[in-house]
Amino acid sequence: MLPKSSNIQAKLSLYKSLLVKWSKAINLVAPSTLKEIESRHFDDSLQLLEFMPIDAKVLFDFGSGAGFPALVLAIAKPDLEVHVFESDQKKCSFMAAVSRETFIPVIIHNERVEHVDIKTLPQPDVISARALASLKSLLDLSKVWWEGRDDLLLLFPKGERAEAEISEAREFYSFDLEISKSRTDPKARILRLRNIKALA
Repeated sequence: MLPKSSNIQAKLSLYKSLLVKWSKAINLVAPSTLKEIESRHFDDSLQLLEFMPIDAKVLFDFGSGAGFPALVLAIAKPDLEVHVFESDQKKCSFMAAVSRETFIPVIIHNERVEHVDIKTLPQPDVISARALASLKSLLDLSKVWWEGRDDLLLLFPKGERAEAEISEAREFYSFDLEISKSRTDPKARILRLRNIKALA
C-alpha cells in the first residue's frame, strides 16, 4: 500500500479513534469492518490517490457517509479542496468532527447531490463515490458536471458487480473507461471514466 508519513499516520489514527467512538452511538460503517478500519476503509481510500491527476485541485465526493474516500484523501493530499455531499445529518456531524480534530478543511454539504445549487460550487476536477449507487445512477447524478467536459475524471471503486454495472451504463452513456484491480479486495475494481456522453 502507499507509504504514509508520520503526520498522515497520526491523523488517520485520530480518525480511527473517532470512528470507533462515534460508532457506539450511530451506524457509520458496517460493524463487521470496525476491526479492519485500516485495510477496509483507510487503505481502500488511499489507493485512489495514484489514479488522481497530480494537478487536481477540487474533489467532489458523493454520499460520503463516514468520510470514505473523501476525508482520507483530504488528509493525504492537503492541497486538495474536498467537497463532501451527504444527506444524513449525523454522518455530516461526524465528518465535521474529524475535519476539526485532524485540521483538514473539508467543505460539507448536508444535502442530496441532486438538490445542491451548482451555481454556488466550483468546477470539480475529480468526482468520487464509494458504495453509493450503480454506475448508471452515478452518471445520472454527475451529469451536470461532466456534460461538455472531456477532462473531468470520475473515480469509482466498485465491487464484484462492476462488469454488470458497466454493461448497464453503456446502454445509456458512452465513455472512455480504464479499469484497475483493487489492492484491498481481489473482487473489487476501480473505474476511471472520462469523456462521457449521453446516448441519443
